[in-house]
Amino acid sequence: MKLLKKIVLVLTILIESSLFAQNIRVHDPVLIQQNNTFYLYSTGSGIDCFSSPDLINWKKEPSVFPEKPIWADSVVPEFKNHIWAPDISFHNNTYYLYYSVSAFAKNTSAIGLVTNSTLNPTDANYKWVDHGIVIQSIPNRDLWNAIDPNLIFDENNTPWLSFGSFWNGLKMVKLNPDLKTLAEPQQWHTIARRQRSFELDDTDPGDAALEAPFIFKKNNYYYLFLSWDLCCRGENSTYKVVVGRSKSATGPFIDKKGKDLNNGGGSLIIEGNKNWYGAGHNSTYTFNEIDYIVFHAYDANDNGSPKLKIAKLSWDSDYWPSLKNNILN
Repeated sequence: MKLLKKIVLVLTILIESSLFAQNIRVHDPVLIQQNNTFYLYSTGSGIDCFSSPDLINWKKEPSVFPEKPIWADSVVPEFKNHIWAPDISFHNNTYYLYYSVSAFAKNTSAIGLVTNSTLNPTDANYKWVDHGIVIQSIPNRDLWNAIDPNLIFDENNTPWLSFGSFWNGLKMVKLNPDLKTLAEPQQWHTIARRQRSFELDDTDPGDAALEAPFIFKKNNYYYLFLSWDLCCRGENSTYKVVVGRSKSATGPFIDKKGKDLNNGGGSLIIEGNKNWYGAGHNSTYTFNEIDYIVFHAYDANDNGSPKLKIAKLSWDSDYWPSLKNNILN
């Protein structure tokens, strides 16, 4: 019996280890489950897509946009169809996928929306329908950046879209029930910000490095996860994930020490190490009663390539999250 228990323990460790050993190259991953299949969407040409039956073995699926959105050139001239930071939700029998069209290090950006009735490319009803721009940022007009969208519904089932990076912080705006347009009169919130040097020109992203909001509801709290510092720079990447929480979907979000995320607060969840230069742009979910955090990390042993990471979350007695196992070690 002791030998049998030992074998079971080893197999359990191997299974759990394999779950977290994904090696596919992704950036800004989001997940959703349809029936028995997981679908992952990420930054890439036309929005990259992968499918998996188990969160371990991944199959490349067709991109969402084989050709660039017809409106993209009006925002970013000669746009090359490299679409950023999707966000996927299921609502009223429809899949809603928000995405970002942007020029790098500029707030020449827009968030668009595309919908589908199914995520299975072999389904006869599979067809992505683009609804165009939901919100747009323009240099010298807006001190925020229309990228990195995330949809959340509050306790009244009111939809809110959070988004943004750098500039004057992460924003949130109320949507109409169609999820395609801004509600009027418009309702805006700043949900996180860091100190920006005021002498910088408005077209400069600035030195208040934060982006990629993702809001996850659990324990009667709304947890705002976001990324600090620098992505996309290989060995110079300093990405990390911090978190705050609120009883309201619109904040204010407070960290473990009681500091408002609007005043630079944020409790550390993930950061890089000697094997991973940085880790960030996360999304968070509950699948089969298990909470997961999904993110990318820059592989120090593969020229800083961004790799998929999926970790289980655990919660302390005061309902603060942490990685169950530090999968970057």
